[in-house]
Amino acid sequence: MARRRGWGGSPPENDGEAHRRIVATAVELIGETGSAISIADVADALGVIRQTVYRYFPSAEALMTAAAIASVDGFLDRLTAHVAGLEDPAEAMTEGVIYTLAEVRRTPHLGILLSNSYSDLDPDSLTSEQAQAFGMSMIHRFDVDWNKHGYDEESLRELVEYVLRTMHSFFASPGNPPRTEDRLRAYLHRWMGTAITAQREYSAGRRS
Repeated sequence: MARRRGWGGSPPENDGEAHRRIVATAVELIGETGSAISIADVADALGVIRQTVYRYFPSAEALMTAAAIASVDGFLDRLTAHVAGLEDPAEAMTEGVIYTLAEVRRTPHLGILLSNSYSDLDPDSLTSEQAQAFGMSMIHRFDVDWNKHGYDEESLRELVEYVLRTMHSFFASPGNPPRTEDRLRAYLHRWMGTAITAQREYSAGRRS
């Protein structure tokens, strides 16, 4: 009877539904608290024991990652709209970084996806396969002809790693006082933008 009272009185019909409801609850809790959550938090919200949640997710980190991925499509849609029409790679990437930095602080799910922990950024996680895949999803939505600017798939992956590392530096230390948006834009366009546009010349040199 106790198990029937869990899940809000309506147990899932199968494992797929249980998985989706656990993730949905985690998404809701992260949105409410603005921070990482525990297996116990989700179990309590669902009215089930922790072992039930562990059946589907081996750790809180795995659950938070699933919640972040479930939430990220909306962010990518907003990012795409924000950089729409920007065909210059330096300009598009600069705007993308500025937008992402702001969104991470407003959207806990995104911070968890990029750092594994909203409150404790792990440098290695920003270059993980998951973060790299997220970064590739971002830049493939830009209106930039990457091939025209000397980028193939390998160099795009290196660019994503470089940009993730750059963003991590601002996550870890935004500055004291932090730059205004306009000053940050100018800073990134001057230094990061110069590195991004250098790929065309580098690629041409390799072919010659």
